Amino acid sequence: MSWGGPEFVLAIIALSTIGWLASDWIRAKHGYPLDDDDEWDGERSRRDSVETQALKAENRQLHDKLDTMQDRMVVLERIVTDRGYSLHDEIEALRDKPAKSDAGVPLDIRTGEKA
Repeated sequence: MSWGGPEFVLAIIALSTIGWLASDWIRAKHGYPLDDDDEWDGERSRRDSVETQALKAENRQLHDKLDTMQDRMVVLERIVTDRGYSLHDEIEALRDKPAKSDAGVPLDIRTGEKA
């Protein structure tokens, strides 16, 4: 084969075409667009498949749910650690009261007042 003959030119054209087809096949297989206008800039964006879009939507929902749960947890922590809400002090105050023999509240029936 001579370097300047038509066989050499046809071989270069055939190899270029095969390379271009292989490149398009690989790009299509991995989800990249075939008609990329930014090809000369070196920027290539990948198309999202249906599964990827569904996963992104589910991820967004889970993040929203997590944010809501974190907000609720902050409110509950504020309630529990609030100084006005002291369960321990209330329990100790109940322990310090003297025990009565009857479980009811004594009423003075004659005057209508509590004892």
